Amino acid sequence: MNSETLNKRKRELGLTTEQLSQLSGVPVGTINKILNGETRSPRYYTLQALGKVLFGEEGAPSEKDQFLSADADLSCEVRESAAPYLTKRQGEYTVEDYRRLPEDLRAELIDGTLIFSEAPTFTHQELVTELLFELQMFIRTNQGSCRVLPAPLDVQLDCDDRTVVQPDIALIGQEKKITQRGICGAPDFCIEIVSDASRKRDYGIKMQKYMNAGVREYWIVDPSRRKIVCYWFEGEDAPEIMMYTFDDQIPVRIYSGRLEIDFRQIRRRLWKEEST
Repeated sequence: MNSETLNKRKRELGLTTEQLSQLSGVPVGTINKILNGETRSPRYYTLQALGKVLFGEEGAPSEKDQFLSADADLSCEVRESAAPYLTKRQGEYTVEDYRRLPEDLRAELIDGTLIFSEAPTFTHQELVTELLFELQMFIRTNQGSCRVLPAPLDVQLDCDDRTVVQPDIALIGQEKKITQRGICGAPDFCIEIVSDASRKRDYGIKMQKYMNAGVREYWIVDPSRRKIVCYWFEGEDAPEIMMYTFDDQIPVRIYSGRLEIDFRQIRRRLWKEEST
């Protein structure tokens, strides 16, 4: 296992160095030295810990692959601190595996594949807060029974053991779908605040997953492009796709347009990086 192989697999899994450190028990500094080629001959137990996370049990080095370089900086204690959370091939993970991940790791499980995410940006969280406020105020004003919550919230769309997603915002109209661990079944309305890293997933596989599971309405809010794509999954022509900008008032279809969210007002309130 050379640094190129490790870097490639790390990118495939979508892991940050910090997340890889948490999962393997290998210090961040040691991982950086290995990945950038500074440490050319890492110790056997270092590679074993990284191999278990990146490639599963079969990816750990054998005894003949041991390296005893003087510039390695990790002791045999890694054996005991390593956390073998990722011991299967992508596509084979289950909800049980997902629930064994450390709580501070941001991850989703889609068709048996674990997908890791970095912490959200300030703008991402501002948009989540603004949209939550609009939805919650409408529900309260109209004495509605729907529940609206932000991520992290586990949503088992199909109530199976291969998929758990975390929509940035999920609105649930049927209380029977609510469990102590999250939601079992499709929310009525999901919103994703897209980032460069999640763009392909939000527009592609998640859109299909939400539609097939029975989500009624799905919005993708794209702050870098200042646009909103709204999918309506009910009706004969589903999916209906509407395109809006941050200068529009957008009707929420599950409420028959009685609620309109004014993105002009939201845009004016958003933090502007160039002004700091």
